[in-house]
Amino acid sequence: MMHIYVYEPRDERIGGLMAELGAAQIVPVRISDAFFEGDLGMLTLEGHSSRPFLLADSALVIGQITRLRGAGCRNPIIILRDFRNTRAAAGTLDCGADDDLVIPLRAIELRARINSITRRAHGHAAPSLNIGEVTAYFDGRDPEVAGQRVFLSGREHAIFQYLALSASKVISKAAIYEAVYGLSEDQPFDKVIDVYICRIRKKIAAAAVSGHGYIETVHGRGYKISAPEQAGYETGDTLLPAPADSGALTYSSGMTIETAAQ
Repeated sequence: MMHIYVYEPRDERIGGLMAELGAAQIVPVRISDAFFEGDLGMLTLEGHSSRPFLLADSALVIGQITRLRGAGCRNPIIILRDFRNTRAAAGTLDCGADDDLVIPLRAIELRARINSITRRAHGHAAPSLNIGEVTAYFDGRDPEVAGQRVFLSGREHAIFQYLALSASKVISKAAIYEAVYGLSEDQPFDKVIDVYICRIRKKIAAAAVSGHGYIETVHGRGYKISAPEQAGYETGDTLLPAPADSGALTYSSGMTIETAAQ
């Protein structure tokens, strides 16, 4: 699931837009003019920066973008306009928007554009990332572990993807909670993140040749997703499991490192 802030002041347009977003498993949170007058500093907190803004073009849009960026907001900002206007689009992009689109627009395309902006904001140009035996996709697909798909629920996928975007970095439970739930009216009990993390670990470990769960608990700080310790070499290659008792570590590039006999 993906949460997104939506600014569309026209009641005759909001219903169709919300339905289109919902069909693509995007959870819209409608905001009003008052949102931009409030404390935008919360958007700089961990967990909030992954939630995009979808802003309908209006006389206020340049001011809205300026306020968001001026508050330190790094969230993706996408403008929706009724008609193509090259000069106006250039103005929003120069002001800090990430994309400027003409409606009608299918949510599946919008989701792909948001995924592209988000992964690049986290330093990932490629549509996927290898973490040991795990392949994390940034286009909405479930991860693969040792070559087989691991099916995740909507919440599990949102948590996994948020961790994967910041692979090898410690992410606090509060940040994960905000990224997955945030302003949603469905606010669960405090331990729900722990429960989901446990489920994801079990699914990954069941599929991994190594049996490794890949999501580590860093006590007092949060969680991080990373490969087993043996994969900690300074290399861009993925560490592949070596045959039993081979005494070697084999990388995806074909390079093999002999290790000392046990």
